[in-house]
Amino acid sequence: MAQALAAGLGLKPGHFAEALQANAAGLWFEVHPENYLVDGGPRLALLEAVRERHPLSLHGVSLSLAGECELDAAHLRRLAALARRLQPALVSEHLAWSRFEGGWLPDLLPFPRTTEALQRIASRVARTQEVLGRTIAIENPSHYLRLPGHTWDEIDFLAELARRTGCTLLLDVNNVHVSARNLGFDAGAWIDRFPAPLVSELHVAGHTPDPALGEALLVDSHDAPVAPAVWSLYRRFIERAGPRPTLLERDANLPPWSELLAERNIAQDILECGVPA
Repeated sequence: MAQALAAGLGLKPGHFAEALQANAAGLWFEVHPENYLVDGGPRLALLEAVRERHPLSLHGVSLSLAGECELDAAHLRRLAALARRLQPALVSEHLAWSRFEGGWLPDLLPFPRTTEALQRIASRVARTQEVLGRTIAIENPSHYLRLPGHTWDEIDFLAELARRTGCTLLLDVNNVHVSARNLGFDAGAWIDRFPAPLVSELHVAGHTPDPALGEALLVDSHDAPVAPAVWSLYRRFIERAGPRPTLLERDANLPPWSELLAERNIAQDILECGVPA
């Protein structure tokens, strides 16, 4: 695994003290860079202190790579400055959009996978990598409804984006499970088709049923333990492709540190046992 990264955790301010003391082998931490795009202050100082002990990953949520608007040049410059300061082991973003007509929307929104969209996104990924001076990873999204207008299969779209730009892929296993349940496709077959050589990172997370529709609509909520079905898909990929740096996402209903670390250790155990088929 690159830079000895094994299973990592999303770093939350309430866990800074535990993160500083943690010594688990292969442990690393992910943050959303949007929370740290400042010149100084206590939160950035704490993050730098964690960086002295553990590798970091910057997982962006607001580049809006798939949107109609041009990249926000000022935001990209601030992101590049943070990356230079922290020297993260990994940098990633979502295959989605969140910006429109000068405003920001609090979600990662879908788009039709067309050749025009592929060209637009490839240009933005290339520009982002140029400004950052490094390769980034692009994450597959969660899907909640059948969006009309697709002319590309999702896996083919991601693979072609990687081919055109040299970016890598972040395979979010929970997103695959959620999307498969919501849209009615075979998650295992999808995982088996995903191009393992392009994958530089994996995510696992929890999800919840929609309050109104129940199990008919799963929500990628990151507020619950990882489901057994997601662990099964994750193990399936590792057994085929071999270990990859893996991030356990938990963004709400945070459990005590000991419980979070125990769940992270499930991924660690799978990584340590997993070998290519």
